[in-house]
Amino acid sequence: MKLNKTLDLMCSEDYKDRFRAEYYQLENRCVGLEQMLIKYQDGTLPFTPNCSYDLLNGQLKAMEVYRSYLDERAVIEGVEL
Repeated sequence: MKLNKTLDLMCSEDYKDRFRAEYYQLENRCVGLEQMLIKYQDGTLPFTPNCSYDLLNGQLKAMEVYRSYLDERAVIEGVEL
């Protein structure tokens, strides 16, 4: 889901909607960063990052751990993703 499509969920009074928005935004960012890292390794990025590959990869790993916590919470709290 594109980030702009999560706006209504983010503004919802229902915490489950806000939870979904958080999850979808994180998923979107993980996918984008992963794609960037593939291009970084291949040398096909259209720009030169200021950060090292290792730093950005570490960020991705942290985001993936965070996503795993959200996955677990979704099951416990009955939030359909």
